[in-house]
Amino acid sequence: MQRVLITAGASGIGREFARAFAAQGAKVYTCDIDTQALAALEREVAGVIAKPCDMAKRDEIEKMVPQAVAALGGLDVLINNAGIAGPTLPVERMPPAEWDRTVAINITAMFDVTRLAIPHLKESKAGSIVNMSSIAGRFGFANRSPYAATKWAVIGFTKTLSIELGEWGIRANAIAPGAVEGERLERVFAGRASISGRTTAEERVKALAEQSIHDTIDAKDIAQLAVFLASDAAKSISGQVLPIDNDRQRA
Repeated sequence: MQRVLITAGASGIGREFARAFAAQGAKVYTCDIDTQALAALEREVAGVIAKPCDMAKRDEIEKMVPQAVAALGGLDVLINNAGIAGPTLPVERMPPAEWDRTVAINITAMFDVTRLAIPHLKESKAGSIVNMSSIAGRFGFANRSPYAATKWAVIGFTKTLSIELGEWGIRANAIAPGAVEGERLERVFAGRASISGRTTAEERVKALAEQSIHDTIDAKDIAQLAVFLASDAAKSISGQVLPIDNDRQRA
């Protein structure tokens, strides 16, 4: 039975991760800042342990990871899913506090969770780390500087982990989703529209036109990719960035 820690797992992609791993028989611990969503997840998915943690606060992370490992009885899989979109503004108008917050949650928290998890993953017979990047980590995006910068950083962090941890058989990979259907995507389109003068609907059409398959991504498919990456079927895959973006061609 895999023992899986998922950050920000109460809603969106994170919730699909929790559902998918639990459906495979894994023991799952997830944390999130949304206590109501955590309670709903515990009611929905039998056996999932769901506890609050603010990923912007190092002291909470330093308490959460040992608690998760104790509750799981060890750790085999770490899914670093926590992240925020950040503002949609040009660099010259970007509030420094918003930059700092996005960096803190999207990459610094990932570092903190991972450094605390590594000693426990080393004790696993098949340790696996899956870090959530984005198409913004492959192309960059105008007016999304903190988000794009952190998602590029995730890829560098992932590659470094794969090199450092291969000796212990621990694999590290990144997933780079495209436009994932949901409320967060609609907020991104609305933010772009506020700058471009186009409507939100027009921004959606423009974004999907830059893909070979003109559709949004289903979060369930991302979850299944993570399940695969953490499985024995992917035992030779490490240090990779796997796009799931309907063949996005450009930013």
